[in-house]
Amino acid sequence: MPDEPMDRPPRGYTTEDVEEIRKEEKGPRKAGFIRRHWGKLALLTLVAGPILVLSIWTALALAYSYSKGDRTGYVQKFSKKGWICKTWEGELAMVSMPGTLAQIFPFTVRDDAVAAKVNAAAGKRVVLTYEEHPGLPLSCFGETSYFVVDVRPLE
Repeated sequence: MPDEPMDRPPRGYTTEDVEEIRKEEKGPRKAGFIRRHWGKLALLTLVAGPILVLSIWTALALAYSYSKGDRTGYVQKFSKKGWICKTWEGELAMVSMPGTLAQIFPFTVRDDAVAAKVNAAAGKRVVLTYEEHPGLPLSCFGETSYFVVDVRPLE
């Protein structure tokens, strides 16, 4: 019987037999995409979801500043720190009156041009203009939430 077409069963079958054979040829109903790949989708959601939320939170925290202001004093300590992400970290000693204890203001500089200004004004009284960005999720952006954006030496 090699000459018989494939869509018809061999002779001697009834209509019910033909319908059963056709159902078997089609096979079981295929599952949808989500049903077939639910494990991969769950893993992707568990990994990519927090990364996406963290990225959006970081972008918003860096885009908007909580506060802006100026601090006046003497740069006491200033160095480039970090294992992977290098930032300039420093301390400003603010003295209200001679002979009193200095209040320490820790700050971070992310821009190398501003860091060069801070180094040039070492030993002089300076005004640091800063922006505060609290809630940054990683210490890669700096050890403090105070980011210096400008430096002016006072005469």
